[in-house]
Amino acid sequence: MSKSVKIAIDAMGGDRGADVCVPAGLTMLRKHPDLYIAFVGLPDIVQPYLDAATDVRERASLVVAQQVVSMDESAADALRKKKKSSLRIAIDLVKSGEADACVSAGNTGALMATGRFVLKTLPGIDR
Repeated sequence: MSKSVKIAIDAMGGDRGADVCVPAGLTMLRKHPDLYIAFVGLPDIVQPYLDAATDVRERASLVVAQQVVSMDESAADALRKKKKSSLRIAIDLVKSGEADACVSAGNTGALMATGRFVLKTLPGIDR
């Protein structure tokens, strides 16, 4: 990478959540010295992984979330009821400019609905 990039990762997303998402993100940090990652999730689950990653700790941060969107949750419910979820906060970081991109292995419908609601679409693009 030629310039630094910051990615917000929904650390709680997917069938295995932080057990897969955080180690994968830490691997990427080790491979790409210009990468920064904001891991968004429940601190009791995510922080131990970050504490153990002393070699990349200065480029990894924890953004605290209070909720998690489950894989079987409806997109509409996630959008309406989970404003403090790791998925929503990761998207909010992109909107605020604190992250360049958001990645989630979680509920795709909820990710798309929330992303469209928070970030909108590009001019001339309906979906």
